[in-house]
Amino acid sequence: MVKTLLKSVREYKKQSFLCPIFMVGEAAMEILIPWLTTFIIKELRLLSENAAYQVNINIIIICSVSMLSCALFALFCGVMGSKFAATASSGFAHNLREDMYNNLQSFSFANIDNYSTASLITRITTDVSNVQLAYQMCIRMLVRAPILFIFAIVMTCIIEPSMAGIFVISAVFLAVLVSICMFKVMPYFRTMFKKYDKLNSVVQEDLTAIRVVKSYVRENREIEKMHSATQDVYNFSVKAERILTIMMPGVTFAMFATIIVILSVGSNMVIGNISGAVKPDDIQALISYAMQILQGVIMVAMCLNFISMSKGSMERICEVLNETTTLPKPENPVFEVKDGSIDFENVSFAYSQKADVKVLQNINIHIEAGETVGIIGATGSGKTSLVSLIPRLYDTTEGRVKVGGVDVKNYNMDTLRNKVAMVLQKNVLFSGSVAENLRWGDENATEEELRFAARQACAEEFIDALPGGFDYDLGQGGVNVSGGQKQRLCIARALLKKPEVIIFDDSTSAVDTKTDASIRESLKKYVPQTTKIIIAQRVASVQDADKILVLDEGELVGIGSHGELLENNAIYREVYESQVKGGDE
Repeated sequence: MVKTLLKSVREYKKQSFLCPIFMVGEAAMEILIPWLTTFIIKELRLLSENAAYQVNINIIIICSVSMLSCALFALFCGVMGSKFAATASSGFAHNLREDMYNNLQSFSFANIDNYSTASLITRITTDVSNVQLAYQMCIRMLVRAPILFIFAIVMTCIIEPSMAGIFVISAVFLAVLVSICMFKVMPYFRTMFKKYDKLNSVVQEDLTAIRVVKSYVRENREIEKMHSATQDVYNFSVKAERILTIMMPGVTFAMFATIIVILSVGSNMVIGNISGAVKPDDIQALISYAMQILQGVIMVAMCLNFISMSKGSMERICEVLNETTTLPKPENPVFEVKDGSIDFENVSFAYSQKADVKVLQNINIHIEAGETVGIIGATGSGKTSLVSLIPRLYDTTEGRVKVGGVDVKNYNMDTLRNKVAMVLQKNVLFSGSVAENLRWGDENATEEELRFAARQACAEEFIDALPGGFDYDLGQGGVNVSGGQKQRLCIARALLKKPEVIIFDDSTSAVDTKTDASIRESLKKYVPQTTKIIIAQRVASVQDADKILVLDEGELVGIGSHGELLENNAIYREVYESQVKGGDE
């Protein structure tokens, strides 16, 4: 896990290496200052014991200047360490987010189905921020604290070896306390991050579907859902923090208990005039080292606290980074799609290897380049699943799909998808102008090409009526246009790709029948060589197609022209008669 995460440090290795070096320098200077103080105190003690004693002013001056120099150098090291820590941790987080997002872009639909949108957002934002903070603590505090602890123990042994045992006992007590707290708190943090996913999911659903919420007057219910989600996060956060609150009082207790023991033992030695006893001027240094030792333990405790909090985040991030696409790249990819012919050869498909029922079963179809093919079937019959195999959004479970005579698994992915355009059921537009959205199909499209594509999709007239025309800002998700207008913009966007195959997945359902007919006529006129696959609920949308496929529960139960299917296929005839009867009534 750590190895996976550290790959994202990359160009920030230098800062990550320099930060600990400066932290060592800062710790060393802080250790020297109490030791230099003992020489000054010794001179003053001798003077207080003997008024005739001649104070060695040179020692005081040298020690004072040395202490000032140590303090300034410690300040410099601290500033530089903080600077490099901030740069390294921020850069690490920057790379980590990019690596996660880049890997997400390589995911197949099957990979994406394993995660909720809210969970992925939490991982890229909150989880990365937690790991960033833990990384900064590790390269800064987790280096400085042990060095401070080790140096202070060494100096204590030099000054008074008998006191070192007190510090060791105190440090062991604190280490046990911190370990117990970490062991107890980590499961709560792990669960808390899962609750964050649920919280983000509620927020996302409510904000993206705010019109539906208000239309059904469900504000109170959604407020209750939000309260429940935030309460779950609160409950586990409180449980974790209750355990962590034990840590700081325990550390404080150990710190002051150690100081009291040092003063008690040291003063008894001085008063008892014990041979080799600690000197009064050394007690001050010992207390300073005691504070530094225990502060080191406190800093380690804080670092381990942050690490325990972020461990769950690390695991969740690594899940995304280690996820490999279910669509492996071919060894010798094909970079050219010859034409728009399509073949399904004994194709079966299931969304999961563990699924008992296949979505598609034993499909065999041949479609010539330039043909118009309609697909009819009840909801859940496998229409969208069938066409999703053509641009290789999913891989077949059995059999193979060919485009231009080549198995789709042998194509370079970008080449294939640039030649197979899909207009999905859900019309997705992005923030920006009409022109910016259309140029998703061709980023270099001229204004004339934009107009031509809009004309083919019967969208030019309403675009010209918008304030600013093609420069009109659609707002977030295209909130400024109707559902039918969104569909026509999405069709125009797909046509700009100049594909060999274009798939309309029920993408004219929100337009009137006249506009639907106009779009189909325009496609027939302007892109005759492009293979057109139309999924529709209305028979009128597909009855002029060269061939119509009838799907039922994942099986191909009919194929032929409109007239042939009316004569030979009961399912198609039933659909047609129900729609004609409904129109007559």
